[in-house]
This record gives sequence, structure tokens and C-alpha cells, in this order.
Amino acid sequence: MKAGEILKSARERLKIEALNAMQQAVWQSRAERMVVLSPTGSGKTVAFAGAMLQRLSGGEHPLPAALVLAPSRELVIQIGEVLRALARGLKVATFYGRHAMADEVNTLTGHPDIIVATPGRLLDHLTRKSVDLSALEVLVVDEYDKALELGFYDEMSRICRRLPRKLRLVTLTSATAIEQMPDFLDLSAAHTIDFSNSGKPAARLDVARVVSYERDKLAVLRALLASVGEGRSMVFVNHRESAERVHQFLVNEGFATCLYHGGLEQQDRDRAVITLNNGTTPVMVATDLAARGLDIEAVENVIHYHLPPTPQALTHRNGRTARVDRSGRVYFIIAEGENVPEYVDWDHDFHPDHDAPLPPQPQMVTYYANAGRKEKVSRGDLVGLLCKTVGLTADQIGRIDVRDHSAYVAVASDAAPQIPATTLKIKAARLRLTPLK
Repeated sequence: MKAGEILKSARERLKIEALNAMQQAVWQSRAERMVVLSPTGSGKTVAFAGAMLQRLSGGEHPLPAALVLAPSRELVIQIGEVLRALARGLKVATFYGRHAMADEVNTLTGHPDIIVATPGRLLDHLTRKSVDLSALEVLVVDEYDKALELGFYDEMSRICRRLPRKLRLVTLTSATAIEQMPDFLDLSAAHTIDFSNSGKPAARLDVARVVSYERDKLAVLRALLASVGEGRSMVFVNHRESAERVHQFLVNEGFATCLYHGGLEQQDRDRAVITLNNGTTPVMVATDLAARGLDIEAVENVIHYHLPPTPQALTHRNGRTARVDRSGRVYFIIAEGENVPEYVDWDHDFHPDHDAPLPPQPQMVTYYANAGRKEKVSRGDLVGLLCKTVGLTADQIGRIDVRDHSAYVAVASDAAPQIPATTLKIKAARLRLTPLK
């Protein structure tokens, strides 16, 4: 594909009017091996997708021509969405754990041009011989520092040794670099495009310490969230059990809150990201699993309930706010006498108002629809159904997220009584809209 065609799709489908400097550098590079370093939220997916699509050979691809490896299910899904928006005329397949294997095998019968996968799931397909990568032209390893950690390294090695020796393009991307590159990829002559310090996000961050005079920080967290107001906030903790406890406390206190950690089912993690993004639950309590690889928009506040265990964790957590050209606020809740690592620093102290009222409840509610992309249901179909059949107006409909066999629709709270509890007809599907609790 030509760069102009890809950019046109980016404008029309992703509302990207112009590429940033990092994206331009990646698109324009003629290197066969690239390492791209750029902060979270800077648009690395569009960068490597554009470079990939320009390098693919023309004509039909009876076998997959491009492979993107990513370390998490959520990241695979998000990359797939971006590629589908940009790669007009090309088929994209996504493979990840807890996804129906039958759906993935059926997708392969349509001869996808591009595969986006977690390493473990792709290795499963290779073992089953359901995927043939002998004609591969382009390889991307996204969040490569995470993908090459212990637990992924062996899988990545086994996959890469099955790939053709000569590839048109190999691209590795991340927000942070690693000291030792893998020996199973020939990166000796790789061209590094380093925008890791671009945009000076620190200059757009207001970083504050919040002192807790008790070891238990819950009361201070409540006051802090009440004091910062209605903005979208992410509260980071270091353990799943702590995430559950903090989340339940905030729910009991009346905050609209979602939960995200690795012990949850995939559907519950998806719903947490969706309801944070659409405004239904503007507070997320999460482990560091949510610090990277998720498409979370416009986070105003990052709150370190527990101090980050490593400098890398600090970087990725803080990278959730002040993205691209926005400003953001970071708060470290520190108990008296708590050991503070040297990499944790702040500009000033913040004293939350313990008498501050809770922010107003969200004005949106999310509905789950039991049909999605595989049933040929699109966002436009759902808007049409809600407007023509249910009687909602366009301004009562918020963000719509469509998955393989489901969709999530945000509607104004005052319009919720108009949503019928009965089954509705949409194309060939029988659709039921159920409010999320």
C-alpha cells in the first residue's frame, strides 16, 4: 500500500489528521531492521502499521504475509482494530488465549494477510500446523521488552526460528529499551528510532506526594479521589488481593469504579477498559498489568496507592497520563515511615480535602449486546437500531465497542428507561441489550 492511502484511512477511520514526528520517522525509514522507542500513548501502533503496510508485496497473499506479536490479549485486540482500520482490502486475524480456537481456525480459511497474536497462542497454532508462516514478509514485536521477559522468551525463540530467514522488515517497539537483544533475531544492523524522551512528558506532569498518617491508606485515597473531581483516574497497587480490597472499598464508598488485574476473566478485563473509556466507571483500580499495552484514553490522574516496585514500573504507570500533548497529574500516597525508593520523586505536597463530597455519578450507562463482528453487526448498525427502533437521539449514544461476538454501547442515563428488555432484530441476529451492573 502507498503511504497516501494509509494516511487517508487514518484520517477517515481513526480521526488522525497528521502523523507525529515519531510516526513520520518510522513510515519514512527504509531500514530492514528497526527498533522504535517511544512513550506510551505516542502512537506506536499506527507507526509500525504504516511501515508494515508499505513494505508488503502487492497482489494476493495466499499465506500470511505479516505477523505482529504482542504480550497480552488486550494489546492483540487493539492492534487488530487499528490494522483493520488502516489495511483496506487486507484481512486481519487475531489469535490470543481464551479466544475460541474454532473462530481462529475459521478465520484462517479466509486466508488472512496479517496475523496479530500472543506468542503462546501462535505457537499453539504452529504446533497444530494450522498456520503456515513460510511466506512471511514482515515481523513486528510490540512491547518487545515485555515480550522477551522470562516466560515469553522461549516461546518467542521457538516462533522466530520457524520464520523465513529473509524478511522485508523486522520492527521491535517499546517505551523502554533493554540491554541485551535476543539472539534469535538478527538485529546487529538494526536502526534505532528513539523518541523515548520526546514531548517532555515530565514538563506536563504535576507530581505530588500525599501523606497518609496511617499505614492503611484507604481514607486518604477516598479523600484524594473526591478532591481531584470528575477526571478519569487510575489507582495502581502491587498485588491482586490489594486491588480487590481497594476496589471494594471504593465501591462501598459510592465511587463508580472498575477493577483490572491478571486474575480476572478476559471478558471482565475487557469490560473494565471499555467502561473506563466510555465514562461509565471513571476510576480504575489496577495492578501493573494495566500500566502498558491498553488503549486507555485521557487519564487525568495516576495514583500510586502502592509505590512502584521498579523504575520501569514507574515509567509505565506515569505514562498513562500526560499522553501526546495533554497534561496530567501523578500522586504518590506515602505512609509515615514508609521506605521510598530513590527513583520516586515529587514536586510538592498535596493535601486532599477529607470533607470533599464525592464527584457526581457518571451520566452514562453501558449496555452489553450479545452479537458482534462475527454476526456482521457494526457500530453503524447499533446506532441505527437505537435511533430508529428504540427512539434514542444521536446525542444520547456514547462510545460503542464491537467485539467478535458482543458489543458494548454507552447511552445517557436518562435514556436507559427507553431500552427494552426484549430481544431486538438486527440483520440476521437476535439482539438483547443488558445493562452492566
